[in-house]
Amino acid sequence: MTQPNFDLTGRVCFITGTTSGLGRQFALCLAGAGAQVVVTGRRKERLDALKTEIEAAGGSAYPISFDVTDQSACAAAVAEAEEQVGPIWCLVNNSGVAIMSRAEETTQEDYDTVMDTNVRAPFMLAQEVGKRMIARGIGGRIINIASMAGLVELRGGITYSTSKAAAAMMARVLALEWARHGIKVNAICPGYIRTEMNDDLWESDVGQRMINAWPTRRVGNDTDLNGLLLLLASDEGDFITGANIKIDDGQSLGIKGT
Repeated sequence: MTQPNFDLTGRVCFITGTTSGLGRQFALCLAGAGAQVVVTGRRKERLDALKTEIEAAGGSAYPISFDVTDQSACAAAVAEAEEQVGPIWCLVNNSGVAIMSRAEETTQEDYDTVMDTNVRAPFMLAQEVGKRMIARGIGGRIINIASMAGLVELRGGITYSTSKAAAAMMARVLALEWARHGIKVNAICPGYIRTEMNDDLWESDVGQRMINAWPTRRVGNDTDLNGLLLLLASDEGDFITGANIKIDDGQSLGIKGT
């Protein structure tokens, strides 16, 4: 019987926001599947540490430090990755920020910060990588990391939810426009995942109330996204494009009660 094959040996995966959280785990996951991963972020010392960790496990990693909100830096990073490592097969648009506030309290500065990082930056990178994929004519993968919050209403998350809804729709439109080039574009929409940035929340009263409102009463782990990531990045996902895939263990079924 034929078994699914998620092997990415010889393929280059460019991942943003790998200095912590989901991005770090995505890099470990893809490297573990054989990909040559380009790990990126602003904290060079963390990128170097991640490179060492991946290589110690037998993988391959190339670090590039840059700010995703800088358009010229995005173009330069993609060019450097392809010159030093090879043609990018898969772009994982993971970098993101969350500034939580109600609509009437949201400042212009906060709005711009969230939109620049969560919407403009992924588009600039997708555009840069997509043009190169089109020119090569061999297809590829682009994965936007959106959020459950982009698909359901999240009280106090007007800018974050709006930005993640945009990231999800961006994937659908890019999938439509680039389908004939063999470029599969999808969005992963995670629920609440335990990370370095939010770890303290889940031990607080607020966090416990949130957890108790969810059907399964648990927070996800970053490794819970591995299977979906590998599916979309590998040949096994060749029949999937333009999808916004919610992966939240049913959290969104109880989110309106939080």
